Amino acid sequence: MVQPKINSPKIVVGLGTCGIAAGAENIYNVLKRNLDENPEIKIELAITGCNGMCHREPLVEFHDANGNKFLYGDLTEKKVQLVFDNHFVSGKVMDKFLLHEENPETKAGKYLHKQRRIVLRNCGIIDPESIEQYIDNGGYEGLKKAIEKGSDWIIDEVKQSGLRGRGGAGFSTGLKWMFTKNENREKKYLVCNADEGDPGAFMDRSVLEGDPHSVIEGMAICAVATGANFGYIYCRAEYPLAVKRLKHAISQAEERNILGENIFGSGHSLKLKVKEGAGAFVCGEETALMASIEGKRGMPRPRPPFPAQSGLWGNPTNINNVETFANIPWIISNGGSEYASVGTEKSKGSKVFALAGKVARGGLVEVPMGMTIREVVEDIAGGSSTGRPIKAVQMGGPSGGCIPADLFDTRIDYDEVNKTGAIMGSGGMVVMDETTCMVDVSKFFLNFTKNESCGKCTFCRIGTTRMLEILERITAGKAVMEDLDMLEELSHKIKTTSLCGLGQTAPNPVLTTLKYFRHEYEAHIKEHKCPAGVCKDLTTFEINSEKCTGCNACLINCPVKAIEGERGRAGTFSIMQDSCIKCGVCRDVCRFDAVFTR
Repeated sequence: MVQPKINSPKIVVGLGTCGIAAGAENIYNVLKRNLDENPEIKIELAITGCNGMCHREPLVEFHDANGNKFLYGDLTEKKVQLVFDNHFVSGKVMDKFLLHEENPETKAGKYLHKQRRIVLRNCGIIDPESIEQYIDNGGYEGLKKAIEKGSDWIIDEVKQSGLRGRGGAGFSTGLKWMFTKNENREKKYLVCNADEGDPGAFMDRSVLEGDPHSVIEGMAICAVATGANFGYIYCRAEYPLAVKRLKHAISQAEERNILGENIFGSGHSLKLKVKEGAGAFVCGEETALMASIEGKRGMPRPRPPFPAQSGLWGNPTNINNVETFANIPWIISNGGSEYASVGTEKSKGSKVFALAGKVARGGLVEVPMGMTIREVVEDIAGGSSTGRPIKAVQMGGPSGGCIPADLFDTRIDYDEVNKTGAIMGSGGMVVMDETTCMVDVSKFFLNFTKNESCGKCTFCRIGTTRMLEILERITAGKAVMEDLDMLEELSHKIKTTSLCGLGQTAPNPVLTTLKYFRHEYEAHIKEHKCPAGVCKDLTTFEINSEKCTGCNACLINCPVKAIEGERGRAGTFSIMQDSCIKCGVCRDVCRFDAVFTR
């Protein structure tokens, strides 16, 4: 008779930035204190990165002695103490705190069931600070195979996979590697672009925090393929945990001769260094990024020559982003054809998205290319967090555009998304409901790109400023219809005369909102009204006495006490306009749609 395998019980706490922000460090300390004070309880305490379910943090997973796993979410110090006492010690499962992610009918199951996790294969599973756990999960086997097969085979596999750069442009990764390989120069460089600056985007951060070795292995495989011998990981200094875990992972890899001279005795060498960026959005553009690494001001330069021919200090340089490199070990280990079996004809594999905004289940997801926006937003992410209809999603960050709800059947595919006027970008997806003003959204993103422009191109520097001034007039009710024509004219001139991707894509949010939500612009100008009730100069909040139930929620939550009425008496509540700051809290908390805008 075969005896069942007995495992050592283990508690795993999610300690990514999202978990820490939600209080996971306190949860970890509670568990550690309990185990330290009770040495007879033989349970291992470990950490992991974010598993993507940021909306349920803090998360704790328990592995019992029989190999069963139990994921607990939305924990507090009090709750985790209850779980520890009842389940971890006494074996009584606390069902009311469980997420039941294995069941596709639960909220957690719906979030995970449709995903295809290749880049995120280890995130939330392994300890990101343990190279041993990465190796135990098949880590660095791809590098060994790559060294054995050689550079031509590697590049052929990457080409066969159909992997396109996940930084936004979507250029063939295999072709880019081939261009660098074909440069017959003694010194070549690699760069991992981790300068993630889009508002609402946190894909690269989560991968670097949760599985840094996958990026390092991808870069090492690229070094074997291209002949590069030195690499930089250009990471934002605003990502301190990612930087810390990256540096730790590099040290671990050096100790095992995975990095350094004569890797695995192969004759290949690669030294990696983390370069911390100062937060300039324009340094996400590859030529500006290289200038920053060289110690110069981060400003783009004309291309050609392309980095593959003349990059860092005039040497051939290959640049890919975090997600691109993290795909590589899986492709080499499983085969390019296996990767190409996922996705669409022209967009292969999976794509990581950061779900933010007014969405029920925000966090990180990885879905197969070809899935529709509707499936991601409604099925996986659970739709609106406010209960109100979703109006649009912003894809591609400041460089992207707003896609309206009636186009949510658009497939996630580079070419299909581009047809809407938006771009895939690096993977930010901000969900907006009907209380979002699309003119205000355009103003927000244009203000961002205006401030982040390096100033080198006249139209980018001055044109974005003029566009922002027009948008400010519109939201203040001081614009005329001719201003919309000027917005479109400036947009097209900025796109065609700017040197780098920042200026070339900065007008996208304005152009897409003009295309799909022109009626909102016209309402601001013609009717002096903001339909969403966001633009304060054009909005007045009032209470419908017929719908008001007297529940008192608006009065309690008003930050400036601008509401008066008698609790329990329907129709007695009103807003004192002289005191109202037009924050919209009253509308957000009203469950009876009694608060409206005029």
